[in-house]
Amino acid sequence: MSESLLIGKAQQRVYLLPRMANRHGFIAGATGTGKTVTLQVLAENFSDIGIPVFMADVKGDLSGISQSGRPHPRITERVNQIGLGDFPFRASPVTFWDVFAKQGHPVRTTISEMGPLLLARLLNLNDTQHGVLALIFRVADENGWLLLDIKDLRAILQYVAENAREFRTLYGNVSAASVGAIQRRLITLEDQGGNQLFGEPALNLQDLMQTDTNGRGILNILATDQLLNSPQVYATFLLWLLAELFEQLPEVGDPDKPVLVLFFDEAHLIFDDAPDALLDKIEQVVRLIRSKGVGVYFITQNPLDIPDAVLTQLGNRIQHALRAYTPREQKAVRTAAQTFRTNPDLDTVKIITDLGVGEALVSMLDEKGRPGMVQRTLICPPHSQIGPITTQQRQALISSSLISGVYEQEVDRDSAYEILKARAEQATIEEQKKLEQKPKHSSRGRQTVLESFLKSAARAIGSRVGRQIIRGVLGSLTGRGR
Repeated sequence: MSESLLIGKAQQRVYLLPRMANRHGFIAGATGTGKTVTLQVLAENFSDIGIPVFMADVKGDLSGISQSGRPHPRITERVNQIGLGDFPFRASPVTFWDVFAKQGHPVRTTISEMGPLLLARLLNLNDTQHGVLALIFRVADENGWLLLDIKDLRAILQYVAENAREFRTLYGNVSAASVGAIQRRLITLEDQGGNQLFGEPALNLQDLMQTDTNGRGILNILATDQLLNSPQVYATFLLWLLAELFEQLPEVGDPDKPVLVLFFDEAHLIFDDAPDALLDKIEQVVRLIRSKGVGVYFITQNPLDIPDAVLTQLGNRIQHALRAYTPREQKAVRTAAQTFRTNPDLDTVKIITDLGVGEALVSMLDEKGRPGMVQRTLICPPHSQIGPITTQQRQALISSSLISGVYEQEVDRDSAYEILKARAEQATIEEQKKLEQKPKHSSRGRQTVLESFLKSAARAIGSRVGRQIIRGVLGSLTGRGR
């Protein structure tokens, strides 16, 4: 069994049990109260016992975990307060990622892998437009046309719209207005970085689950300072990652420690404006993914940013200070205090507003999975550097990474765009040949190449029953579909 992870000290030391780490958790608190350092401490602890971590770096501060820390009076004071004795400074193994490929290795997925549900959320589509998008995916899936990037999706949208009449009996009505709206949203998505997010080589999840030569878990840090300019892209990417892990990883039951831990910063963005149907599926994935050995930790200013159905599943809780200057904020503090198991020796409501930097109200699950009583806790200092690293240090780590060169060169293989372009060109050539052979023949009643192709496609689609692509809870590819 893995060693307990020291979080800090209240009257006694406070530990997180590795067996309970896949029961999820949250880190909450106002800006400047110490959430980032707490995340850093947890990530170091997980790495030390061989657990890989994925975390979003909103401000760039987490990059410091890749460098050894240095003595500082405040760190020395905290070490003495907690009674840590010998406190070595050391770096943790890190891999940097960046959708825009500037501060880390490129990280991509494909349109097909993301699926219609998450893509509809990304494009902020209404129900009618979502229905058309689902129809588009159905056509692509049943024909085996890969949707790798935005130009693939745009090509098949145009193709289905131009031939809506022929497809209507197979799939239902295709609204030209909805197709136009989706096309316009794709332009906006491209402006927000969609061209960088969608493409190949797509992320191999196993590359997030590596250990170094010393058996320490690799800390995967996603640069999100630029990505947060497009909050829908950021939130949808995190949901896609969660869905992919859920669909791909095998069941492991209750392991001695997680196989992977995810930290989702700015967690409110995941849930803001999400339709009820999507929220229900997110709740389902969060509930079930723990049996895959994955722990999910949400970082936010207030735990009330997280829907109740998800919040009730977060067993390990760390609450830093909250501000309470307005009646609304005071109500939020009272509500946040009620999320903890009561400690009769603590006035939780009062303490939340009195906590100093690096202090938190902490409740961890015990060995039977029961929430511990909330305790006012001094959080341990990290062994690594607090604050960002230099550009030169970052580039050196990227160049020496285990996956250096794996994702840097983009690949554009034949997919829906190329297939439809080639078929359209062939149809034009064949039509021209027929016109040259029968220049005076009336076109009335004559079956065009396009009509012939559509009827052939309909027959082919009918013969594919039983071997269509299979999609999972959040619409990502699963099972035989890969």
